[in-house]
Amino acid sequence: MILETVSGRTAAPAARKPALPVRLTRLSGLVFAGLLLVWAGTSQARGAPDSFSDLAERLLPAVVNISTSQTVKETAQNIPDIPHFPPGSPFEEFFKEFFERQMRPDAPPRKVTSLGSGFVIDSSGLVVTNNHVIADADEITVILQDNTHLKAKIVGRDTKTDIALLKVKADKPLTPVKFGNSDNAHIGDWILAIGNPFGLGGSVTAGIVSAHHRDINIGPYDDFIQTDAAINRGNSGGPMFNMDGEVIGINTAIFSPSGGSVGLGFAIPSSLAKPVIDQLREFGHTRRGWLGVRIQSVTDEIAESLGLDKVRGALIAKVNEGEPAAEGGMRAGDIVLSFDNKPVSDFRKLQRIVAATPVGKRVKVVVWRNEKEVPLEITIGELEKYEAVAAAEKKAKEESQPAAPAVASAEMLGLKLSELTPELRQQFGIPEGVRGVVITDVTAQSDAADKGLKPGDVILEVSQEEVASPDEIQAKVDLAKKGGHRSVLLLVERQGNLQFVPLKVIEG
Repeated sequence: MILETVSGRTAAPAARKPALPVRLTRLSGLVFAGLLLVWAGTSQARGAPDSFSDLAERLLPAVVNISTSQTVKETAQNIPDIPHFPPGSPFEEFFKEFFERQMRPDAPPRKVTSLGSGFVIDSSGLVVTNNHVIADADEITVILQDNTHLKAKIVGRDTKTDIALLKVKADKPLTPVKFGNSDNAHIGDWILAIGNPFGLGGSVTAGIVSAHHRDINIGPYDDFIQTDAAINRGNSGGPMFNMDGEVIGINTAIFSPSGGSVGLGFAIPSSLAKPVIDQLREFGHTRRGWLGVRIQSVTDEIAESLGLDKVRGALIAKVNEGEPAAEGGMRAGDIVLSFDNKPVSDFRKLQRIVAATPVGKRVKVVVWRNEKEVPLEITIGELEKYEAVAAAEKKAKEESQPAAPAVASAEMLGLKLSELTPELRQQFGIPEGVRGVVITDVTAQSDAADKGLKPGDVILEVSQEEVASPDEIQAKVDLAKKGGHRSVLLLVERQGNLQFVPLKVIEG
């Protein structure tokens, strides 16, 4: 199978490269891999309409084409490989001269273009599209259905959800569309997709909602609607409509072996997109909720070691001092079961709920602690403020001292343990502020080795209680065995990173 580079941009001739068996492609041309699709159950679909013509006629004026241009300097990274020709071929010298000319230090910059889609949400000229459609653009042009070209400015953008809001100035009011509630869209319901596939202009396709809540590993808040409607490169940023003509999604990516539609398209649901767009419209940036914790998945072993009936919730691995979670009484080792009266099925669900919670709101949280449910109340902070402070602190630290060598994250009972001595601190580079028991060796083919524990890792807690000596750890392990537990939960520190790791204490 032969596959052209899918960039959605026009420039110098591109070399062809062997295609991967499958790929995930943002519809303006970005390629992704490693997606595992698991089909969801279906519910009863609505009856097929006799025609989509009336709906399409009403909606087409609100859908626009997005054209961007960018000036780039040629580098070895963005110049394709020189094609190979038989010796003496008349093309050999031509292409050799062409590529050498492009790679000269004094070679002039060239313009590349990219095409995508968008839709009007306000008659004053507000247009929604994907962030990756307009990323790095020098100029952005919005093209209306009647071929009117309007220069656009960026009101705000959000890389985490891949959404951008643009503003254009038109001589007359534009035709807007309204958002609907994607939570009301059932699997099997009809949808209409309108966009600019392959730069052809306004094109209408129909299909059904194939699945909800798809995580395709594009961003931290993935919660995509899946559809079988034919959407292709250039559809990025275009709207997905329900049969009432409401936008319930923003078409963003496809899963395809060829770059064309094979019936697996993904759209950002309106329930996720609309709050982001409202914030971009009001503030020019997002204002996401923030707890100030690190979280990880709850596994079977973790659930069993903490006395939880089944795998559910999100495990708190670390609570930042002075942040909202700490001020609300949350602790490392808690499992969040519900947040703001919403059940938490896994750690990604908690991420999405917290991010969507208004800054400053006081919410009720239920955590699992000491084998019982504990109610808390937490006032939500702002993620963007925390990120700005963290970035400034990181920059100051990097400027004041050399960066510490990167160490891979890990996880643990075939262990040799020792109290922390000055010699061991120096040997493993353990800061003075760290208190616990240091791992000096790990038995090969043990559960600890399988979990990734290494010499130099420091055990801070066992079964959610602090430890300062190997004897204390042994006492905790013995107590767990007497209680019939199959594993103990360790809190491990490695170069400033904390992680809970369950280790088996009883085989079988």
